[in-house]
Amino acid sequence: MRTIETLGSLRSRTVIVRCDLNVPLSDGVITDDGRIRASLATIRELRDAGAKLVLISHLGRPKGEPDPQFSLRPVAERMSELLGAQVRFVEETVGDAAQAAVSDLSDGEVMLLENLRFNAAETSKDAAERRAFAEQLAAYADAFVSDGFGVVHRKQASVYELAQLLPSAAGRLVAAELEVLERLTVDPKRPYTVVLGGSKVSDKLGVIAHLLDRVDTLLIGGGMLFTFLRAQGHAVASSLLEEDQLDTVRGYLAEAERRGVRIVLPTDVVVAERFGDDAAHEVVAADAIESSSFGASGIGLDIGPDSAEAFAREIAGSQIVFWNGPMGVFEMEAFASGTRTVARALTETSAFTVVGGGDSAAAVRALGFSDDQFGHISTGGGASLEFLEGKSLPGLEVLA
Repeated sequence: MRTIETLGSLRSRTVIVRCDLNVPLSDGVITDDGRIRASLATIRELRDAGAKLVLISHLGRPKGEPDPQFSLRPVAERMSELLGAQVRFVEETVGDAAQAAVSDLSDGEVMLLENLRFNAAETSKDAAERRAFAEQLAAYADAFVSDGFGVVHRKQASVYELAQLLPSAAGRLVAAELEVLERLTVDPKRPYTVVLGGSKVSDKLGVIAHLLDRVDTLLIGGGMLFTFLRAQGHAVASSLLEEDQLDTVRGYLAEAERRGVRIVLPTDVVVAERFGDDAAHEVVAADAIESSSFGASGIGLDIGPDSAEAFAREIAGSQIVFWNGPMGVFEMEAFASGTRTVARALTETSAFTVVGGGDSAAAVRALGFSDDQFGHISTGGGASLEFLEGKSLPGLEVLA
């Protein structure tokens, strides 16, 4: 990929930077600023080079029109604190006010435009609409730096078309993410363990298929484990189940056995009477879920303590570990133990550890772990998974 060096001297030039500042908000307050922090290295480097910076990003899923709950204003305020310099905020993405603010920038100054997705053309399926919007953005700048790894798997105006319209390069975050993913896929060290969780097995099938000839062990937790258990013939009561994926899962279990890849399923699970932090719950054998006090109405919401410790031992004996998806409903303390144990194991192993963004990144921070306790925390769960599935990522291809 082209890197920042290929853009030449940036002093007094206006650079538009596509960041991924899609942070979680609660009543307008940022609850996890990890993606803002991850963007700072590139921003600081460009500021030091004397560039005038126009930052762009999306936040949430507004319906192609302004929606105050998805405003990037809190992001500009938090970034100003972290950067130690004012980040000016403009309440529009394209228009006279945005153009005037860009024209007023001095060398080293930073401004953030309002949410890209307030304009429906950003995510339009129509390439002409996306390009027209990208042309409006391109008019602000002399160069483009793509540093929003969480969106490089999307063919969107600010990711794909904008990179075609200006001299473009990957930012430091995107380059670092790609380097880590290549460590996971190109001649990785052994033993190589992948921990997969989250709610739906269908979200991870492509990853499983692509990694079966690359990894030594797959540890399966989260809601997806119940589809695996059912595929083996076990009753799962009222736990999350994807009936339409049972045959596919059986095929992967057989293929893993043929290839000598170990798929490790929990031996015990935490079953609750209902979905709720205060719900009565108990630990039962994974192959006897309906034997719990709640019978057929019981819901599995976490891996059990024996399984969590077994997963930790597998992690301890690995050289590389990739983790994507929590082991249970970590947002509820009663069902956070499995995720906490796996996270702690990743901090204690000598292996190179990668937390695959999304809910996994949110989980480790919510449970009190810091980013520097892991080898790498990705800023793009979906992008990481699609890369590991072997899919092409438009936002990377356009930078080649």
